[in-house]
Amino acid sequence: MKTTIKKFFILPMMATLFVWIANMSNAHAADYKTDTIIVNGNCGMCKQRIINAVTVKGVKSANWNEETQQLTISYNPAKVTLDELEQRIAKVGHDTPNYKAPDEVYNALHGCCQYPREK
Repeated sequence: MKTTIKKFFILPMMATLFVWIANMSNAHAADYKTDTIIVNGNCGMCKQRIINAVTVKGVKSANWNEETQQLTISYNPAKVTLDELEQRIAKVGHDTPNYKAPDEVYNALHGCCQYPREK
């Protein structure tokens, strides 16, 4: 009797729950936008600093490519804007298309992290 209850009641309920959870995860994927921006930097330390700067609520993923200087970021614009993310990057010493890092922050970067800057 207990085995019959498991087969006809508990197992289908568990399957329904798993499907519901999967659908909820996919529903939120549409809330995210992916953008690519140029972020100046040189090395692995720069990459870690840039990624840490944008690791905030609303950011799903971020990857900075040292060779191309491109940051690809997937984020929820209802929780954080690209403008806010660029400001956060500039505050840790890396120039973006819309924000220049403060000179005192840039000058405090390790020597290998000091990239050529536009004047």
